[in-house]
Amino acid sequence: MIEAGGYTDEMVALQYPNRDKSVLLDRAAWARSYCKLSGAIESPKRGLFLLTPLGGTILALPQDEARRRLAELDRQVRQSRPKAAPKTEPTVTPEVVEEEEPPGLEAEEDTSWTEALLSRLHRLTPDGFEEFSLYLLRLYGLELTRRGGSGDEGIDGLGTAPLSDVLSATVAVQVKRYDPASTVGREVVALFQRDASAVGAERAILVTLGRFSGPARKAAVSATPHVDLIDGERLCELVLAKEVGVTLMPIVNVEWFDRFA
Repeated sequence: MIEAGGYTDEMVALQYPNRDKSVLLDRAAWARSYCKLSGAIESPKRGLFLLTPLGGTILALPQDEARRRLAELDRQVRQSRPKAAPKTEPTVTPEVVEEEEPPGLEAEEDTSWTEALLSRLHRLTPDGFEEFSLYLLRLYGLELTRRGGSGDEGIDGLGTAPLSDVLSATVAVQVKRYDPASTVGREVVALFQRDASAVGAERAILVTLGRFSGPARKAAVSATPHVDLIDGERLCELVLAKEVGVTLMPIVNVEWFDRFA
């Protein structure tokens, strides 16, 4: 926000007369808070904010109209806050599933949700899939700036990845919205390594909906920077772990309790 608005260090340093706090940063925090309350942005984790469809609609409006829309949303939020009832978590009734498999046989893993997820991600635009992939990586602690579009030199995101509490590495990210049934070959990985090295990356991440060939996996660790490969299967695991657009449903294995009968 500071960079986009062209605010100087002197502007940021200006404090309230009676408080040791930046006026600019304090008002920006309040604005962000009310944008979240109004539904223009959402925050899945501390320090990470995502523009919602409503926020995207407002952002696309002419500036004066966008200001009026935000002001109206702000009024609605302020008027509703005193009347708002305390939030309570909805009661969820766990689904009870009777196992039909014979004793001693494990049920076949249900992969229908992964197929549905990969299909939905493949229907995103290339830019949309880039934005989603960088958003997901940020959930895992990476600090990334998007560089997508023409002239990105093969790098869709660039930033830092935490290696420990005191160490981090420069990381480059490339996102390929290939068909989930496709196979990514060695040449794609090798070319990305060259591009990542050219921007000074110490580590690299290549994300795709498809799968990587054996030679591609060998190429990923045969030269520097090493490339961490995220294929469609791994991508689904990362999405599920953070519950990004995927909801976990508790299932009770009733036969497990037979040991206590």
